[in-house]
Amino acid sequence: MITTETEARAWLRALPECDAAAMERLEQLVAMLVEENQRQNLVSAASLEQVWLRHIVDSAQLLPHVPRETSTPWMDLGTGAGFPGLVIAALRPECEVIMVESRARRIEWLERARLAMGLDNASVEGQRLELVETQHAAVISARAFAPLDKLLTLSSRFSTSDTVFLLPKGRSAGQELEDLRKWRHVFHVEQSLTDPQAGIIVGTLADGKGKTR
Repeated sequence: MITTETEARAWLRALPECDAAAMERLEQLVAMLVEENQRQNLVSAASLEQVWLRHIVDSAQLLPHVPRETSTPWMDLGTGAGFPGLVIAALRPECEVIMVESRARRIEWLERARLAMGLDNASVEGQRLELVETQHAAVISARAFAPLDKLLTLSSRFSTSDTVFLLPKGRSAGQELEDLRKWRHVFHVEQSLTDPQAGIIVGTLADGKGKTR
């Protein structure tokens, strides 16, 4: 379990994707986030005291659950402040990252951060998920986007049987998975590295759609 900012930075540096250029991009993201948070509430002020742990590593820990050769395009739903979308794009510049976000001020922030960080591999879909044109994603992530059943209902049209879902769910992960009905899935819960009481739902839907009749 990673518990301090020092440990968080050390874990990042040991990540295969985190070279000097990636670390520089993440440093820039943190600096911009701290500044922007004074203008709009992107993240809680308290969480900035452990920004590397609570936001950067909390996002980056999704990477080891995806085979590198099959992780593009990556769709991040309800990206908000850019987690995990901006972090994934910073660490994987060869991976197309599509960040879906409908709130105007968040969209403006994501575009500004993306351009400042030189993330040509990242794009912002500035509209509600229901309005996004259907395409197939290799990875679908969502951090605090919606309850699991609703999330799958909204996002299953972007998936195939090979699409990996990575869904940080906090303390509710196990219960949400246990309560899931009418979906044919191969999901399990992985322990979060940043919160001993949190989990990440990882897996695929059968035949992409996965819903039983």
